[in-house]
Amino acid sequence: MRVHRPQAQQPTPPFNAPAARRLRTALGMGPEHVAYGLRASYGLPYVTPDLVMAWERGTTVPSSPELTALAGVLWCSTGELMGAPRTLREHRVARDLAAEDVAHAVGIDLLTYERMEESGNWRGNERQSTALAKVLDLSLPDFITVTGRDGRLADLLRSAVTTRWQTYVRPVGKVVPLERGLLEVVLEELHTDYQDRTTAAPAWGGRPAATGPGGSGRDFLDRVVDHFWSAVRASAY
Repeated sequence: MRVHRPQAQQPTPPFNAPAARRLRTALGMGPEHVAYGLRASYGLPYVTPDLVMAWERGTTVPSSPELTALAGVLWCSTGELMGAPRTLREHRVARDLAAEDVAHAVGIDLLTYERMEESGNWRGNERQSTALAKVLDLSLPDFITVTGRDGRLADLLRSAVTTRWQTYVRPVGKVVPLERGLLEVVLEELHTDYQDRTTAAPAWGGRPAATGPGGSGRDFLDRVVDHFWSAVRASAY
């Protein structure tokens, strides 16, 4: 059955469909009970059991207002119904915070904050950035992502592992606020790992194996930010 509902005005947040089904089942509710709750208590007259089932199957996802309402019906937090947050707005929604709350906490007027959230381009100063990380309980990797620094970090890391890593300790440190000594250890490790993956090794019969940034080397570069954070965690503890 085709589901009709108002067109979402904002990007939909990541949705954990299995969690929605699990929470509903734990409450002993059927899709019709959830649909009724969304219509009667949250003013969503278009919600039907078919729409609820479509959410749980992952064939469509609830908008932000629908997600908030669904959390209310299922007696859970919004974060319990979300997949891993990816953007500034998604982290805010996952913590059931209004834009006004975050703007006030970081000391930015609401309109300016909303523009940053919509563009994904965080322009707060150091004090405001610290306040943002605190109010949204962001890990350092999450903070780098939501403030739009992932692309710059990836570019620097690719250059560091393919050339002289020592040259990139300071530039990486400007993007990621980590101690220089830790960055040196991590960049050297990543450089060595990449070079080992792309160095020719003798094959059977004395013929050299394929070299260059192909295969595992290319995969390494594609996921270099993930490798960076894994190395940081391993070296910091």
